[in-house]
Amino acid sequence: MSATADFLRGCWRAERVITDFRSGTTGSFSGTAVFAPEPGDPDKAVPATAAVPGLLAYREEGELTFGGHRGPASRSLLYLPATDGSAAVLFADGRPFFTLNLQAGVCVAEHPCGGDSYQVTVRVLGPDAYTECWRVTGPGKDYEMTTRLTRIGPAA
Repeated sequence: MSATADFLRGCWRAERVITDFRSGTTGSFSGTAVFAPEPGDPDKAVPATAAVPGLLAYREEGELTFGGHRGPASRSLLYLPATDGSAAVLFADGRPFFTLNLQAGVCVAEHPCGGDSYQVTVRVLGPDAYTECWRVTGPGKDYEMTTRLTRIGPAA
């Protein structure tokens, strides 16, 4: 498989199932996700694209249904390609999240956050589909989120 960022670049349909094991609440997210070149912002911790070739911005938008809530939802991340074909996944403000390497078709990673543990398994299903399964456990959290992303086009 090609480098992780090359595989991700484009527009995707995102379908997510969420299960909170503590409350017994289930939910879903349906929307779109775009991986596109990030123009950079000198006020952010991540430098402009000119200094970081290949930096991708991830923007997800759609509708979240969870328990009694139904409404718009979004999130943003940054993907910084590395020379080994992996990508450093960063929060939108530039803080490190985890390293993603899809060259073997599957990646398992962890992000500790206080007493909580965020474990992700990302699995490539083919040239235009992948899944991302998060298992989150800790003193105040016990949930799973599984997202299936299907390519719907090139980056806008």
